[in-house]
Amino acid sequence: MPTPKTATSAVQASSPVTVLKGVGAQLATKLEKLGITTLQDLLFHLPRQYADRTRITPIGSLQPHQNVVIQGEVRGTSIVFGKRRSLLCRIQDGTGTISLRFYHFSNAQRNNLSTGSIIRCYGETRRGASGLELYHPEYQIINQYEVEQGLEQTLTPIYSITEGITQSRLRSLIKQALTMAKGIYFPSLLPNYGEEDGHTQSLFEPLGYLHAPPKEADLHQLLEGQHPYQQLLIMEELTAYQLSLLRLRDKRQQQPATALACDQAAKHAFLKRLSFSLTQAQARVINQIEQDLQMATPMMRLLQGDVGAGKTVVAAMAALQAVANDKQVAIMAPTEILAEQHRQSFEQWFAPFNIRIGWLTGRQKVRERREQLEQLKEGITQIVVGTHALFQEDVVFNDLAFIIIDEQHRFGVHQRLSLRHKGINETDGEEYTIPHQLIMTATPIPRTLAMSAYADLDYSVIDELPKGRIPVETVIISQQKRQAIIERIQYACQQGRQAYWVCTLIEQSEALEAQAAEEAAEILTASLPNIAIGLVHGRLKPQEKDDIMARFKAGQIDLLVATTVIEVGVDVPNASLMIIENPERLGLAQLHQLRGRVGRGSTASHCVLLYGDALSLQGKERLKAMRTTTDGFKIAEIDLELRGPGEVLGTRQTGDIDFILADLRRDLPLMPTIKDHAQELLMSHPENAAAITRRWLGTSERYANA
Repeated sequence: MPTPKTATSAVQASSPVTVLKGVGAQLATKLEKLGITTLQDLLFHLPRQYADRTRITPIGSLQPHQNVVIQGEVRGTSIVFGKRRSLLCRIQDGTGTISLRFYHFSNAQRNNLSTGSIIRCYGETRRGASGLELYHPEYQIINQYEVEQGLEQTLTPIYSITEGITQSRLRSLIKQALTMAKGIYFPSLLPNYGEEDGHTQSLFEPLGYLHAPPKEADLHQLLEGQHPYQQLLIMEELTAYQLSLLRLRDKRQQQPATALACDQAAKHAFLKRLSFSLTQAQARVINQIEQDLQMATPMMRLLQGDVGAGKTVVAAMAALQAVANDKQVAIMAPTEILAEQHRQSFEQWFAPFNIRIGWLTGRQKVRERREQLEQLKEGITQIVVGTHALFQEDVVFNDLAFIIIDEQHRFGVHQRLSLRHKGINETDGEEYTIPHQLIMTATPIPRTLAMSAYADLDYSVIDELPKGRIPVETVIISQQKRQAIIERIQYACQQGRQAYWVCTLIEQSEALEAQAAEEAAEILTASLPNIAIGLVHGRLKPQEKDDIMARFKAGQIDLLVATTVIEVGVDVPNASLMIIENPERLGLAQLHQLRGRVGRGSTASHCVLLYGDALSLQGKERLKAMRTTTDGFKIAEIDLELRGPGEVLGTRQTGDIDFILADLRRDLPLMPTIKDHAQELLMSHPENAAAITRRWLGTSERYANA
């Protein structure tokens, strides 16, 4: 593979963005938040979407949910008072009339939209109180000359932006950068792509095309990421991501960790005291982890297990191996409810062995927290369970060698790094060590996606449920049959069983139709006077929430009305009925997690999906999947199809994977080729491996799947 040419221009691909006109230190700082520090960064910050602003659509032909450019005469502007004050502007073009609605406006804006003015605007059509409306559209008042002129001559790119940088500002900078970069050679860094005359073809033409596609370009093809230029650059981006993960794996294998010998006597004593037998899948995974922990390189293992598969006892056995070597263990969970669940399980299992379990959350009283911190620092605490409070600055470990993170995708990357750094033990004259990590998730991720998204991790799956588990039967029922469901709850509770009623909101909302948990609790209390009803949601005081959960677990509450705060960490074997209101508002993985709160005992359990009237086609597909299978991995495959990898992996919130062009769901078929490219670059062209990683990931690769 040939090495890249060098640019002869004074301006290089690596030139800082400050070479552009109008880019000073302040704007450069804002661009840096987007990962843009050089001209190359700016040119490879490609559009996520496109809009067609090359033609005007007649108002009379508009349909809801269209992104359009319209042009017309302002027929009147007024302030409308109601639940929310708004500015309403009516415009007409001879074929029809439409309204523009602004909830945030100024007097100057109102005066600008004067009757008789000609306006051109762009936005999405929606049904509103006055018929079709555009909410907060982009617009400009134009003169008679501009009525016939001024339409875009190319498709309009839409970029990822940050605070202080508008779409128009970014478009202007990229246009300037394209002009300035005409003499710069941007080679494809993929192995053997487009070689001619001993050199690879430049990517300048594909970049220029994708930043400003001609108006005759196939918009659908571009929106689907299927244009050949996009496919080429997607291959580069995914190769860069794969290289980043392989580098992380290689770096990890070169780092030192404490080898934790397996104490067979302690292991057998622990197993003997359990009130249940391990499944073959649990035994297999325990053996994999046991071998990892005995290595002098840090374990980084992802453990997947469906709801109720028994991940906690696997984690406990791994923790026992560390404690038997006089090392400390930290277990981090995303919510206090889940952390408390782990604490109770660990205290029950480890009490006979006199293993000290600590507890750290952000809501502890000062005195209790101080005591916990002292015991942790002195090494009295052997296993500490907690929430994000574990990685706060004042938390100091005595000898942390093993970290267990549950539902890892709910934590941000920096949070996970902070906890890991607390386990880096450095002593004068001695080599530092890095703690082993076990990452657990009850959200089944399709294997192909997991192996691509977590290529730096070893991978284990508990693909077997404990014996005796009866699958939860799921039914889909309209809210019109609510009374029959209430009667079903009455019968179940009279038989000594318990039930959940899950709502998606805490309070009533104008924007959403989901019934509030508080209102549902009032209605159910009136309908079921002889049933003890509790209410749990995220706005309750922690102690109040804990008390209600404890009473439900103790059987003092028959029916628990809750928000999705009970999605993880609630284990009440006596609960056999789950009602989920407006299930169409939740993703499949979340619905599957909620359903997993029942069916944890030996009694047949049921999950009722109580859907609303306005059920979309995608909503119907989700509910159908819930009814037809209880297999978490099948559900994950369907969830991946319907929602995409960002939602399935939880990365929309944490920023672990923030692709510019690539989409793991859509581009999974490319992964075998991507892996080959990454291996060839590492082995034969390390200089290009470094260059392609810098091109697409910049400095962010150090955080990937930390």
